[in-house]
Amino acid sequence: MEVINYLLDFILNLDNHLFELILDYGIWIYAILFLIIFVETGLVVMPFSPGDSLLFAAGIFCAGVQNDIGQTAELNLGISLLLLIIAAILGDALNYFIGKNLGLKLLNWKLNDKQIVNPKYITKTNKFYELHGPKTIIIARFVPIVRTFAPFVAGIGKMTYGKFIRFNMIGGIMWVFSLVFLGYFFGNLDFVKNNFETVIFGIIGLSLLPMLIEIIRNKYKKTAGKTRSYNIGG
Repeated sequence: MEVINYLLDFILNLDNHLFELILDYGIWIYAILFLIIFVETGLVVMPFSPGDSLLFAAGIFCAGVQNDIGQTAELNLGISLLLLIIAAILGDALNYFIGKNLGLKLLNWKLNDKQIVNPKYITKTNKFYELHGPKTIIIARFVPIVRTFAPFVAGIGKMTYGKFIRFNMIGGIMWVFSLVFLGYFFGNLDFVKNNFETVIFGIIGLSLLPMLIEIIRNKYKKTAGKTRSYNIGG
């Protein structure tokens, strides 16, 4: 429970935490950011890392942020983009190979009588593949949880690595560029500064939108199917 509370606090106050980390760790902040993105995309047991909001916040700090006592925390835009793109691509590649070599075994692993990998997430990701095919690797970048499981399922499903790596690179570049530049160009607006928590919730909400649309669409199809069956039966 403490871990969950800390994670929520970290996400909702990401601007303050990142400011402190930049001041405390200097150039090593790039390694920290690299590891967070790499772990979220590379380890199937870590689907709740703050990927979208972290990239947005990183973009804000690439533009430079000053606190009330005049201290400035700033990231280099070029270095941040390069390292975060590499982290995203390598993370998905690792996840693909985990799925390819250990996927079916990992699905049966348990901790305290609970499966380490929640079968529901695999089912949701499989539905994404049914709907979008290989493009899921790109689209999933922008959907929390699915983002972590898409390369894992691709490995289990025996998608060829040649096909996977193309979509992996395109998705990684699009994901990092779009969110970092959103933060870079809009992060220092007064509205964003004064409503950072609301903006983060908005980013999370937008990233979940494709999943919510798909759930509503599936429910509508089921309801429509039942109605047709009833009419035929009647």
